[in-house]
Amino acid sequence: MHFLKLFMALTIAGLAANAAAQTADEPIIGKQQPAEGTELMTPENLWAMGRIGGVEQSPDGKALAYTVTYYSVKQNRSRTTIHLLDTETRADKLLTVGAGSESSPAFIKNGTRIAYLAAADGKSQLWEMNLDGSGRRQISFCETDVIDFLFSPDGKKVILIHEVPQHTAIQQNDEDLPKATGMVANDLMYKHWDTYVTSAPHPFVAAFDGERVGQEQDLLEGEPFECPMMPFGGIEQLAWSPDSKTIAYTCRKKTGRDYAISTDSDIFIYNTADGTTRNVCKPEGWKAPACDPLRSLEQQEVNNQKDALVGYDQNPQFSPDGRYLSWLSMERDGYESDRTRLCVMELATGKKQFVTEAFQSGVNEFCWDAKSAKIYFTGVWHGRTNIYMTDLKGNVKLLTDDVCDYTLVGIAPNGKQLIAKRHSMSSADEIYAVALGKKVEAEALTKENEAFYRQLAFGEVKERWVETVDGQKELCWVVYPPKFDPAKKYPVLLFCEGGPQSPVSQFWSYRWNFQIMAANGYIVIAPNRRGLPGFGMEWLEEISGDYNGLCMKDYLSAIDDIATEPYVDRERLGAVGASFGGYSVYWLAGHHDKRFKCFIAHDGIFNTEQQYVETEELWFPNWDLRNAPWIRDREGRQRSWFEDSPHRSVDKWDTPILCIHGQKDFRIEYTQAESAFTAARLRGVPAQLLLFPDENHWVLKPQNGVLWQRTFFRWLDKWLK
Repeated sequence: MHFLKLFMALTIAGLAANAAAQTADEPIIGKQQPAEGTELMTPENLWAMGRIGGVEQSPDGKALAYTVTYYSVKQNRSRTTIHLLDTETRADKLLTVGAGSESSPAFIKNGTRIAYLAAADGKSQLWEMNLDGSGRRQISFCETDVIDFLFSPDGKKVILIHEVPQHTAIQQNDEDLPKATGMVANDLMYKHWDTYVTSAPHPFVAAFDGERVGQEQDLLEGEPFECPMMPFGGIEQLAWSPDSKTIAYTCRKKTGRDYAISTDSDIFIYNTADGTTRNVCKPEGWKAPACDPLRSLEQQEVNNQKDALVGYDQNPQFSPDGRYLSWLSMERDGYESDRTRLCVMELATGKKQFVTEAFQSGVNEFCWDAKSAKIYFTGVWHGRTNIYMTDLKGNVKLLTDDVCDYTLVGIAPNGKQLIAKRHSMSSADEIYAVALGKKVEAEALTKENEAFYRQLAFGEVKERWVETVDGQKELCWVVYPPKFDPAKKYPVLLFCEGGPQSPVSQFWSYRWNFQIMAANGYIVIAPNRRGLPGFGMEWLEEISGDYNGLCMKDYLSAIDDIATEPYVDRERLGAVGASFGGYSVYWLAGHHDKRFKCFIAHDGIFNTEQQYVETEELWFPNWDLRNAPWIRDREGRQRSWFEDSPHRSVDKWDTPILCIHGQKDFRIEYTQAESAFTAARLRGVPAQLLLFPDENHWVLKPQNGVLWQRTFFRWLDKWLK
């Protein structure tokens, strides 16, 4: 499951809440230092680190405006601040001085002012200030919160994102029952991610006279759709043309059952002069096939032959010369983990071409060069997310070859360097400049968490290739405890990745953090098992329709391989994971042949039959499980992936297990963890259940995060130390 850009979305949505939560006697939340006297990573140190968010370049490239979010465990909340970095002198100035959050900085008025979001009166609105933080004034006065915004290149118009009422699935209650809490649902998608759907984000365009945002026009007026797409889309799903006359936007114009079973989103072009809209992903007169939740791959191929793009299409960008429109495109409907290709369309002719076909992995972010001749992008390959370049003929070139993950921000106006964020398993995000000369070099522009790296001891991260049961090679990352001594014996944790098709790249997590696991004395092995991107399409798609096949054998190959080392204590092996990783743990609990002494499953699927009718985005189980549980073969049998659901092997459970779940998780309902916990206890297996009534698929509140870490390690230490 791909959950992108959540952090920024939460920062924006939480502006008003954070402003209201601050009280006069509480200290302002800001930059923190690691706890004195500690040299190991702790939950408190993790939550004390600053988290770099959005980054924007000035028109002349001489400055960067970026955000950092700081957390207070004591206050159980966060504060997001705006900073200005001089790219030449490296001088860094904090612009946010009040106690409230400010976010989404953007340079306007030829780079002389910064627009941003703030909630000074409890409502998120658009503001502007000078580059030194002075001269602050509110420029939008909307009736509802401004969630995000995007100014036109000429600065005379602005897109504002607002929530609007949407009642296609949950009907409005009677007016004379204002205190009724009941909900009547008439269709699917009445819930999404962690919210009951009674509203949808819409983009509005408004004139800006330099002083105040004018009257707004809803681009989707009267349409019950969402843009940006929920739950994780942001302003990157919209783009202005260079002449400021048209807007390209992403939308899946479906509701209810159609929405729940399809990933078919499109790119639309809206003309600001006359309000007309055209779909550039479908030919004129094209009609969608009959609604069929179990449509075949053959049918999808026929659809593609009709010159229709039927998978995820999103994140459009116009070329600087206005000749082309590019966007991210998946080929197949219903397959949210399909390879993301970069599509380029010539606007005058409508001719489309895919320019990253030579790269057998997905494209993440991208940006055009100033001459509209090249596109820079990031993608994962062999457990690393590096920066690549392609021309319009599809000639792809690797630019960086670093053991890290890059997130591309953009190209400097002089064309000589890229701006990117970069992290690894040993360091959180910092902003980098990547020179584009004969020798591509990356240089850190920020050092937000340098104090933590100086004081804390980090474990070494090594690459390890393991032979699989079918004779292939599997890349595993191994993280060793600080001051590792090969003469000693250590407990080992097998990390089971979620997704199920998310890469085990050089990611940095503030919860599933490998360095804090290593700091607690554990060796961690994290395999890029079957089903993960960065190893070609055959490896990626091996998991579809086969949750319990080679991907599970890959886990066992990884733990068996590392267990041959003399420094590994084979009697102290554990397996941990979330989402599909949680499913993996539940499945391994009944099939591990006594390898493990301890399990932890977070937000995992325990019963695939129940999960099919509990989850909200039904295209996911339709594709991955290839069928509904009530569809049987000629002999009246279910497909094997339902017959071999983890809950059917509880009779073999014999190993202590901790089950964790958020009760606002609508992707995988918390009843899955409760069922697993109950089954374990009835079996007499030591078990513990950690529920979070106010968390979704992740754990986002500081005190809940610390509780998660403490419970995690208390359970591991009890059974593995």
